[in-house]
Amino acid sequence: MDGILPLWKERGMTSHDCVFKLRKILQTKKVGHGGTLDPDVDGVLPICIGKGTKVIEYLQDSGKIYEGEITLGFSTTTEDRSGEVVEHKAVDSPLTIEEIDQMMAAFIGTIKQVPPMYSAVKVNGKRLYEYARAGQTVDRPEREAVIESFQRTTAPVYSKENRTQSWRFQVTCGKGTYVRTLAVDLGEKLGYPAHMSDLTRLASGGFSVGQAVTLAQISELMEKNQIDQALQPIEEAMKEFPRIDLTDSDWQKVKNGQLLPLKIFGIKKMPGELIAFFYKNQLVSLYGLHPEKNWLLKPSKVIRNELSCEGK
Repeated sequence: MDGILPLWKERGMTSHDCVFKLRKILQTKKVGHGGTLDPDVDGVLPICIGKGTKVIEYLQDSGKIYEGEITLGFSTTTEDRSGEVVEHKAVDSPLTIEEIDQMMAAFIGTIKQVPPMYSAVKVNGKRLYEYARAGQTVDRPEREAVIESFQRTTAPVYSKENRTQSWRFQVTCGKGTYVRTLAVDLGEKLGYPAHMSDLTRLASGGFSVGQAVTLAQISELMEKNQIDQALQPIEEAMKEFPRIDLTDSDWQKVKNGQLLPLKIFGIKKMPGELIAFFYKNQLVSLYGLHPEKNWLLKPSKVIRNELSCEGK
């Protein structure tokens, strides 16, 4: 069984929990996920199976789309609703739509983020959440994140009782973006402590909500021997990569991992960081530029050195 399962991860489970359960359901050990989702977050979690595990890193590096809610008035230890309140400042006068939209627009582009203490980023060999659980705080490296769009999707709601203000949003962002931190940083720019009070991932790794299936649905499909209805081909995960279809003679070279000159494909410069090589409509290898000889391509990741069906 090789491919990608776009799983709809339900709340209350870690991404690892999903992998553990799927290994039992699918009766295979070769299962991995293409991008962590926090337990409090639901949404699309690409699951790689068999040879699909070879493209995990590319799924993790892909862009993602989220929808959620930002609440002004207090911040938490985890930057979301599950943490303990660490700072409180009443919103006595609600912000206008214009103020909110203007500040959200200022975050579009390449921004700097400091990863939250409750995250899997490693510092001095330990993950930040390990320090946080031990009650320790460490200096965290600033990272770049790319925000393609960041828009308010509902009117702001003001709570007189709680003196908070909330609104829903949608964000399209690049790899490594912490949406929790985006909410906190936006609140800071607006003059209030804030947190991400709700979050759902709508798309990841090129897969969207409409393709996602739950653990229960996957289990049912396995019982009926119909898992192919949900299993997406590995090729689907690489559809955004520049593609070259190989001739029979090129395939013989690629399957043996040979270096290849750019000119044999009529290319003067790389169309992207990696090129996806296909043979008979199957993804067989990913090639990148040679680190020293920029007229040569070298294999970066071999997906298949033999086809599942040579006559396909």
